[in-house]
Amino acid sequence: MPKVQKERQAAAQRKGKTTQQAVRQSITFNKDFGQHILRNPMVVQSIVDKAGIKSSDVVMEIGPGTGNLTAKLLEKAKKVIAFEIDPRMVAELRKRFMGTPYMSKLEIVVGDCIKSEFPDFDVCVANMPYQISSPFVFKLLLHRKFRCAVLMFQKEFAERLYAKPGDKLYCRLSANTQLMARVAHVLKVGKNNFKPPPKVDSSVVRIEPLNPMPNINFVEWDGLTRILFTRKNKTLSAIFKSKAVIELLTKNYQIYCSLNEVMVPEDFDIKKKIEAILVECDFSITRSRTMSNDQFLQLLERFNANDIHFSS
Repeated sequence: MPKVQKERQAAAQRKGKTTQQAVRQSITFNKDFGQHILRNPMVVQSIVDKAGIKSSDVVMEIGPGTGNLTAKLLEKAKKVIAFEIDPRMVAELRKRFMGTPYMSKLEIVVGDCIKSEFPDFDVCVANMPYQISSPFVFKLLLHRKFRCAVLMFQKEFAERLYAKPGDKLYCRLSANTQLMARVAHVLKVGKNNFKPPPKVDSSVVRIEPLNPMPNINFVEWDGLTRILFTRKNKTLSAIFKSKAVIELLTKNYQIYCSLNEVMVPEDFDIKKKIEAILVECDFSITRSRTMSNDQFLQLLERFNANDIHFSS
């Protein structure tokens, strides 16, 4: 690296440390925004390393706060696009990087990332505010156009993302996430690494979107998994005998037949039809908490093939 460039980076780092000290003294962190600033530089560096950022990459960061992680991202990436909802933090970010070589590489988007359109980016890195963890994950996975995401969540939420069938924390979030992406746990982060310390520990996960995506109707998939995971410890036979489920599927069946000009037999019994499908797939006594995504897809295919749908 040329001597001049090294000197500029050193100056930027010194300014960053000075600004960081001032921030610690002057800012009251807003817990409504889930503001817990990651202060351990070794953890920050580990997160950046796990992201595998290239010099040509555009990185999207969510909730940069005072810029501890942002500074390390700017050292590696071509550009960092940072979403920040708190105007005070926006001001601190601008103050921290103003007059440094990094300012030209930083774009700050002021607002709620859930309500905003995502830009084009290669990698997403974030210390996620816990309030938006679930909607953010689904929005990110539907965006698709990125190489990987390295995200820090509350420990239990992270564990749900990569939980496997049969695990205590395996749930609809696990199935939906793993349908669209590979998820791996990469790092545990204790609560004392933050200011102010949160009530629970955190974990960092790496998410890589699957390509190609499964060729399915995601509205149908969502409808099925909502039913199955509402009572995940019950057998499928018991779940599909529920009055609410029977009423929903009967209504959907009638709508489907009406729209597609299908005659409904006079002796049609949807309860018997559902039970026959479960027996055919050998899922009658299976419990949702033990089923893989391949099994959910198999079940959905058989239901749809028999004109039973989970969306109207």
